[in-house]
Amino acid sequence: MYAITGITGKVGGALAKTLIEAGEPVRAVLRDPAKAEIWRQRGCEIAFAEMDAAAQLAAAFKGAKGVFILPPSEFDPAPGYPEAAKQNEVLTTALLAASPERVVCLSTIGADAEVDNLLSQRTMLEEALGELDLPVTFLRPGWFMENAAWDVASARDDGVLHTFLQPADKTFAMVATQDIGRFAADLIRQQWIGKRVVDLCRRVPRSLKRRSWQRLKLTASLSPG
Repeated sequence: MYAITGITGKVGGALAKTLIEAGEPVRAVLRDPAKAEIWRQRGCEIAFAEMDAAAQLAAAFKGAKGVFILPPSEFDPAPGYPEAAKQNEVLTTALLAASPERVVCLSTIGADAEVDNLLSQRTMLEEALGELDLPVTFLRPGWFMENAAWDVASARDDGVLHTFLQPADKTFAMVATQDIGRFAADLIRQQWIGKRVVDLCRRVPRSLKRRSWQRLKLTASLSPG
C-alpha cells in the first residue's frame, strides 16, 4: 500500500491516479473530510492527518510500502525558516515511528543552490530526511509548467512577463505536474538502498553516497517508461 500526502493537488493526484490505474493499493492522506469521498470512490483507503501532527501522520504512514511526502509551501517565512524546521521535525518523527519501506519526497529544482533563497526550505527538508535510516528519494522537478498560466494576462495586456526567478535571462527547465506525478509513481515502486537525488528534467540520478549509487544501478531503472 502507498500512502500519498498532497493527493488533492496536481502532483499528488497524478501520482495516485497512476498507481490506482496500475492496480496498486493507495491510502489517501487527507486533512479535509469533505475531500475524502472522491478518493474513496476510486478505491482508496482514507486516513486523516494534519501535516503538523506527527502522531496522526505516523498512523497514516503505518504499514505503507511507500510514502510520498509533499509538505506545504511557505511563501512568506520568518528569517531562518522556522516553519520549515518545525515541519521537518514533524515529518521525521512520523516517518521514524511508521518506518515505511521507502519514501519519495517532492523537492525542487534549486534545492542544491549555495545562495540562500525561498527554495532553501527544500534544502532543509532534504537534509532532515537524509538523516533517516530509510531509503529516501528526493525528486527535484523543474519549474512547474502550469505556473506560466499566471503570467499570460500581463504578457498579453502589458507586454510584461513577470517572474520570481533570478536572473531573469537564465533559462530554467520546466515540466508539467502530470508528468511529475506519473514519474513519481514509477519511483515509489522501485527498490533502492540509501538516499538518492533525481533531477527529473536531467533524468540523471545523483546519489548522496557513491556506494548506494553503485548498488542502485544494479537494482533500479530511472526510466519512466
